[in-house]
Amino acid sequence: MTARPRPVATRPRPVTGGPRLVVVGDPAGRRVAFFQDALRTAGLPGARVVSWPDVLRGRARFAAGETVRLDSPGEDAEADRLLRDVDDPARVEGSGLWYERFTAAVAGLAVSVTDAGATLVDDPGELAVLFDKRLSHGRLRAAGVPVPESPTSGAAAPVVRGWADVRSLTGRPGMRRVFVKLAHGSSASGVLAVETNGAGRIQATTSVERGPGGRLFNSLRVRRYTSEPEVAAIVDALAPDGLHVERWLPKATQGGRAADLRVVVVDGRATHAVLRTGRSPMTNLHLGGARGDLTAARAAITAAGGRWEDALGVCERAAAAFPGTRCVGVDLLPAAGWRRFAVGEVNAFGDLLPGLTGLPGSGCEGLDTYAAQVASQFPHHRRAPRGRGPIGVTPPSTTPPGAAPLSTAPPGTAPPSTTPPGAAPLSTTPPSTTGTSTT
Repeated sequence: MTARPRPVATRPRPVTGGPRLVVVGDPAGRRVAFFQDALRTAGLPGARVVSWPDVLRGRARFAAGETVRLDSPGEDAEADRLLRDVDDPARVEGSGLWYERFTAAVAGLAVSVTDAGATLVDDPGELAVLFDKRLSHGRLRAAGVPVPESPTSGAAAPVVRGWADVRSLTGRPGMRRVFVKLAHGSSASGVLAVETNGAGRIQATTSVERGPGGRLFNSLRVRRYTSEPEVAAIVDALAPDGLHVERWLPKATQGGRAADLRVVVVDGRATHAVLRTGRSPMTNLHLGGARGDLTAARAAITAAGGRWEDALGVCERAAAAFPGTRCVGVDLLPAAGWRRFAVGEVNAFGDLLPGLTGLPGSGCEGLDTYAAQVASQFPHHRRAPRGRGPIGVTPPSTTPPGAAPLSTAPPGTAPPSTTPPGAAPLSTTPPSTTGTSTT
């Protein structure tokens, strides 16, 4: 097996000109490479790279005047082992331990950065919220951002202990079709799209595969389980890591495939968007999803009497709920008919969209997501994004047409089962392909 490359550096080094940048990430990963390319293109010195294993082992060091960017540890197998205590990255279990260790490491790193006189780009407290779907959902709802109804939203919500609790929740009005998600999962890991009917029949669509001894593995093939004991066994095995349950909203389609969008927001501005389509409830590209026609989607929104700017506005409002995080990827769920929108998730590291350049009018035309972040952070080295407003201005909190909050209930309480004005229309019998994004 080829030895893994060592980090570029783990100790501060003198920099003679330009900003002194540090990126904490996977030294051999795509994310760090794309960020370094963006720096070079902007005429800036490359960043010093600190690996997540060095952070987790307490070996990372910082120096006064450095600016520290955090990137995902997701592609680093060694970091994954240290965070989850599993040797097979395909294993599903361990996300609860991953979250506990990751947030503790980030909190400790923030102290080290501050003590050294350096600056951390993003708020570690917000990362802890973003990596807990229950807390993130609760914050979005409290901010008036349209989100799917969820009985597990917010810190005060009851804990889902297993299949018996999920089965009970599906008996509530409007909750016969739900998504069951790992509270700290990503990339559709451990996600089940569960459908029930009045006769008591159960069907779960998921990429989870049961292995010997009841162990769970992520698969690249989406499968369906129709045996309730099988579904119960999977949910019960996932429950110790924490579960989030939310209503399965019927989504718009393109070419007969369920459609949603990933919208990147940089310093409060929506700069990039990609349409994702899939034949299963999951639109993730690694599960058979594909990039759709964004121009056609914009035309469909206009034809339905909606406005593309309002769709982007929903994403900017979602990002504004996390003001200490400079860049997020928002999963936007267009309702059937393309007129109304809800936010599925907000992703702290949702900027990995290779080859995607900025939206027309965003000021980021020709820039990928990493170049847009560099341009916004260092406007004197490269043109900063411009267009519908100055970069860095917090989006207005007023509700745009077609994006009224789904609930005004306080965090930790279940929202009403009726559909409030402006919410994505709900149906008890939507087409089976109109799922939600689970990235």
